[in-house]
Amino acid sequence: MLDRVYNMLFARQGSYENYTVSWSKGHESEYRDGKILLYREITLNRPEVHNAVSLEMIREMRKIIAELNSNPEPRGVILTGAGKTFCSGMDLRWMQKISTQNRANRIAEATELSEMLNELDRLNKPLIGKINGHSFGGAIGLISCCDFAMAAEDAEFSLTEVLQGLLPATISPFVIRRIGAANARRIMLNAHRFSAKEAVHLGLVVKAVSSQSLEEEIEKEITGLLRCAPESVSSTKNLISEVRGKEPQDVREYTIEKLADAWETESVKEGIDAFFSKRRPVWLSLIHISEPTRPERSWY
Repeated sequence: MLDRVYNMLFARQGSYENYTVSWSKGHESEYRDGKILLYREITLNRPEVHNAVSLEMIREMRKIIAELNSNPEPRGVILTGAGKTFCSGMDLRWMQKISTQNRANRIAEATELSEMLNELDRLNKPLIGKINGHSFGGAIGLISCCDFAMAAEDAEFSLTEVLQGLLPATISPFVIRRIGAANARRIMLNAHRFSAKEAVHLGLVVKAVSSQSLEEEIEKEITGLLRCAPESVSSTKNLISEVRGKEPQDVREYTIEKLADAWETESVKEGIDAFFSKRRPVWLSLIHISEPTRPERSWY
């Protein structure tokens, strides 16, 4: 199975139709004698069943996440779906099979799902959701694990578990954290179907745009990430995870330590030197992107 994941590493969408998750390189940049990969795209690749999440997909995702965490080259990751649907939720054939198993097996497979969601949530690189179509059930959990997401304006959303007698159990911590308990009650208890516009209002996604402009909007966000020091971005993502939901006094010492740690990194030395030298920092010199109008003596 691990070989399959590595084979998927440079797969364009649809190139490996037998795989439940496929990869694309994203944007490349020339660097010395080779190339660096600036970001990668993970595509849920079961369009024939609207990218329903199977146990096989969960296991492939976990291997991909582990590979991404160990690879310093990609600066960001995009999560999307093949075809016209982002994800239709958990595969009901898998759910049907689980219902016939003993409790130990049910617990084991539910644990794999929960661990995949947690690992996706704690990916050490920015994760951007490119929500290209309808998103139901567990798809809402995947979106909630993204650092932020943008959706096609014609996409529709629903937490459909209660319609099948199920619960949105393993995804609930991520969804509730994303949209709040009051909003979760509104959409979980009655499988409320809502538009991309309402998804923005709920805080599930940050923007709803036309399908034609979704790619362009995602590229803008990636460009913004590429301007930033990779080490700082990763550390800031960890910082958010550690301090969220805690009182300032409870994380005071932790934040002091983190700031002191940052001052000791090569990134801050390079960033400050580049600022005063009026040059691009090394992480920006490796790529070719247009810089916005900037104030005097600043590369921001």
